[in-house]
Amino acid sequence: MSKIFQSVAVLALVLTGLVGCDYESRAATDANPARVAEMKKDFRDLWLGHIYWVQHAVLNSATKSQAERDTAKMEVDANTKQIAHMIMPFYGETASQKFSNLLDINIGAVREYSEATVAGDKSRQDAALARLASNSEDFGVFLSEVSPYLEQDTVRGLIAAHGAHHVLQVNQYKKKDYARLEKTWAMMREHVYLIADTLTAALVKQFPGKFI
Repeated sequence: MSKIFQSVAVLALVLTGLVGCDYESRAATDANPARVAEMKKDFRDLWLGHIYWVQHAVLNSATKSQAERDTAKMEVDANTKQIAHMIMPFYGETASQKFSNLLDINIGAVREYSEATVAGDKSRQDAALARLASNSEDFGVFLSEVSPYLEQDTVRGLIAAHGAHHVLQVNQYKKKDYARLEKTWAMMREHVYLIADTLTAALVKQFPGKFI
């Protein structure tokens, strides 16, 4: 299953990368490049924080004190709200909360997969993978409904690959495959940058007047 998820991640990264670049090139002519760059940087920083804190909250939670686990969870929750807040000026509070809820579900599924992997419980692993797949579908439906510049399949691919990266990371951590973990982290970082850039480009295209 993990090999399948890894293949999906690589394929989605290639395909959605092409779409994201196309969005950006068309949007750039209608908006202030400095404002666009600022939004992109903020989104990238927040998504990088997302994978950083989810990693700390999920991978080695069993070896941390309760205080450390509580701190990591607080950081994950705060980061999730910050990412969701980025779309509030464009789509409103209800959409922002929906985004937050979907990202919470994604994180919860990763946590469930990690716990099942530590326990060696394949049925729970499969349930967590199914939840991740469903979450990517839900993200695709949601974002394609609020934006005409985010196709459902594109978003689904982005989120599915993101989930697959977390799964790969959990499997490698369980095997203590630290050399490959470093490569996986680099892949995860580039992919969340792709997510951030795709969201930014779609917002610029849909709301160019907000980037003047």
